[in-house]
Amino acid sequence: MSSLPQPKTRFTVDEYLTLERASKVRHIYLDGELYAMAGENFAHGGIAMNLSGIVYHQLKGSPCQARSKDTKVRSGRTPLSGHGMEGFFSYPDLVVICGEPEFHDAYRDVVLNPTAILEVLSPSTEAFDRGEKFTRFQTWNPTLTDYVLVSQDRPRIEHFQRQADGSWLPHCYVGLDRSLTIGSIHCTLMLADVHERITFATE
Repeated sequence: MSSLPQPKTRFTVDEYLTLERASKVRHIYLDGELYAMAGENFAHGGIAMNLSGIVYHQLKGSPCQARSKDTKVRSGRTPLSGHGMEGFFSYPDLVVICGEPEFHDAYRDVVLNPTAILEVLSPSTEAFDRGEKFTRFQTWNPTLTDYVLVSQDRPRIEHFQRQADGSWLPHCYVGLDRSLTIGSIHCTLMLADVHERITFATE
């Protein structure tokens, strides 16, 4: 969390959702604290768009559906009241839900049952994506079976799969000639397609 700016005020879950639904800036909520999300760079935006297109076309006609980075996911116990400050609300770059979506409340803008989450890594948030965020996903989203981290500075994808015993098995794919399959949603990602039009810095 050290890579994220420190908040000045703590908010309840209800206060956060009320503010967030009226805000033009997206915020991550973590145990009462709000963290403004920085704008994405050109490579991040390109990879996120590529992922959305690839996954969307492969999900057509299936019981699964994808939502982009404007959909919130709750990773925490159901608040006993909106006055509580425990919980984590985030905006994955891409979230896939299989079956009927389950929502936090009647606004239907906070998903509870993700099947797969795909994130494009950024230097400022990579430690958080690998650490506290993944821990929250593992702990509080039992429907989540696949967590995918995509690098933007080289052709590399890490795929974490939940096992029957609750552990997570990591796989790493490097190179534009590699591909991986997310079995739970029947989608195959070719790194050349995911990183299409992305220019990598030369050493």
